[in-house]
Amino acid sequence: MSQKICKNKGNIIPVFFFLFLILQIALVLASSNSDFDQILKPLQTVYDLVKYAATLVAGLVLLFAGLKYIVSGADPGKREKAKNMVMYVIIGLMVIWAAPFVVKLILG
Repeated sequence: MSQKICKNKGNIIPVFFFLFLILQIALVLASSNSDFDQILKPLQTVYDLVKYAATLVAGLVLLFAGLKYIVSGADPGKREKAKNMVMYVIIGLMVIWAAPFVVKLILG
């Protein structure tokens, strides 16, 4: 039973971003423009902090993946893991940085 719990730990990040997207849409639909600006200002500050912190961490992970790729030598398994790490970091950064644009696109 504990193995199933450990396997599902990686699913929390997409759920967090989905809930964040739903929260932004709900705030837009529930309030007028002046109320929305007052509500959104602290949320935007937190979002910006998380976005820049995640970008910093992603840069460090990219550095680590590059070093891992260089050190892997002739082992194709290690090289593939390093390539996958780079791919996941880039996809994650695209999701984080594109979220505001997706919200604006949905809301018109």
